[in-house]
Amino acid sequence: MAQQQQISLPAKLINGGIAGMVGVTCVFPIDLAKTRLQNQRSGQQIYKNMMDCLVKTVKSEGYFGMYRGAAVNLTLVTPEKAIKLAANDFFRHMLSKDGGKLTVFKEMLAGCCAGMCQVIVTTPMEMLKIQLQDAGRIAAQQRVMPAVVTTLKMGRASAVLSRSYNTVPGPQAMRTSAIQITRELLRTKGVTGLYRGLGATLMRDIPFSVVYFPLFAHVHQLGQHSSDDPSVPFYWSFLSGCLAGSIAAVAVSPCDVVKTRLQSLRKGTNEETYSGVVDCIRKILRKEGPGAFLKGATCRALVIAPLFGIAQVVYFVGVGEFLLGFERAL
Repeated sequence: MAQQQQISLPAKLINGGIAGMVGVTCVFPIDLAKTRLQNQRSGQQIYKNMMDCLVKTVKSEGYFGMYRGAAVNLTLVTPEKAIKLAANDFFRHMLSKDGGKLTVFKEMLAGCCAGMCQVIVTTPMEMLKIQLQDAGRIAAQQRVMPAVVTTLKMGRASAVLSRSYNTVPGPQAMRTSAIQITRELLRTKGVTGLYRGLGATLMRDIPFSVVYFPLFAHVHQLGQHSSDDPSVPFYWSFLSGCLAGSIAAVAVSPCDVVKTRLQSLRKGTNEETYSGVVDCIRKILRKEGPGAFLKGATCRALVIAPLFGIAQVVYFVGVGEFLLGFERAL
């Protein structure tokens, strides 16, 4: 038992890293489409749907344009997934000290605590990713409406942040990296600049974890061979993760739209700014209607389902434990 506890965290880091990197590589283009669909306003649509967004992105930015901002995710997804999965395990263990079965309320409470823990990494990761992902949308908008100058509605524009949304066509267009944006935000806004939209991130990730973890646990349990043999086939872990992830993703999609809008530093033509979560919700309702809160919901479900399916397969198969020489392996 001591050996298992000793390598538990390194194993979870390895599992989280492998699952996150594989998952992000597979679904990142869909995540980019989700961000751009969520940020475009009614009456100013550049993209009709997910496929239209991906086709136009490839045409204007090339194949690797679909992976703009992926480096941020690939770098930070390891600690994010490790924190989420490890925190959920920890709180489930703490809430079941007698070894008994957790009630649904306690499962939801453990998920809630896990969601609160992960935002330490999730918020800056999403903040940087969104700036890079949305740059192409604003560039496309300016090409459609070249007479209108894109404005920055969050204060004075910095050279670095402006380059991340450069609208000059051709190979001479200057681009910036996540590191440059981070330095500029730290210089101008301090650490709080990286945690812009923290409240909205909590509003999304806590309910997501509250829905996802109990739902996954119960669906996963249905795949047990028998009461005497609690093992579950790897494909059932994958399907359980996909089902629970897609349901949780759609359930919190309105919160994700609010978070994306708040974390977007640059605004396109005639796009309003928001002073906070309540102001964002009020303006979206007034100007775009309730349907705007479901923008990108399909994309988000398509992103989260395989992402968490892969994560749970790697986690339950015990790839990390196997690589560390522990007993778990498929």
